[in-house]
Amino acid sequence: MNILDKIITSKKKEVLLKKSIIPINEFEKSILFERKTVSLSNNLIHSSTGIIAEHKRRSPSKGEINYAFSVEEVVQGYENAGVCGISVLTDSTYFGGSLDDLIFARATTNLPLLRKEFIVDEYQIIEAKAYGSDVILLIAAVLTDNEIKILSELAQSLGMEVLLEVHNLEELQKSIMPSLNMIGVNNRNLKTFEVGLNISKELASEIPTDFVKISESGIYSIEAINELKSYGYKGFLIGENFMKTENAGKAAKEFISPLTPKGGK
Repeated sequence: MNILDKIITSKKKEVLLKKSIIPINEFEKSILFERKTVSLSNNLIHSSTGIIAEHKRRSPSKGEINYAFSVEEVVQGYENAGVCGISVLTDSTYFGGSLDDLIFARATTNLPLLRKEFIVDEYQIIEAKAYGSDVILLIAAVLTDNEIKILSELAQSLGMEVLLEVHNLEELQKSIMPSLNMIGVNNRNLKTFEVGLNISKELASEIPTDFVKISESGIYSIEAINELKSYGYKGFLIGENFMKTENAGKAAKEFISPLTPKGGK
């Protein structure tokens, strides 16, 4: 069993346990459930940088990345750096995150927040809305096309946007549907954890122009971003590169600064 299969198996058990304790109608009572969401796709379309910065403590491939920062420090630093949105890992077992991270992030910024999670059930989408998420992630590798349809339509009905993550052409072709806003190409093979930008380049022309294109993982330089922009990418998800430093917000600011025209965003 590869790491992705392990994560999904444990995630299904986790959701089942949560369902037995907290019913959906409890989430619907949350003050954040009625909050008007902010559009990440719109921010990306109108940005010259397209950076989505990630709060990420650890990962299965890298182990511990950084436990030194509070979520509030990281999020405030990212906002000051001029990011378009912030991705917050909420998986605890493999990534050291939590839903508390999402709610602390929400209390700190009005920027669009992506709940970075392995979503396998509608329950997690209702939960995401109750904790202040603007965007949910769906991973094509672990969902059928019908599951993607059901989950994405639910998110849209709650006013949230949907980022669909793909790793190859087969996943992309099975998944394209109107209830998605953004297509993210993950440059990291979730089975081997090897990283390379070629997959983003190869899939670029296959992604319909209706969707905002995002390249995820393995982006470490301005040169990489400028190259990917020439393939039509508007968004760039970066986590490790900032989180592994002593000051994630400062690292993000230094990275973004050359991409920002004077007086622009």
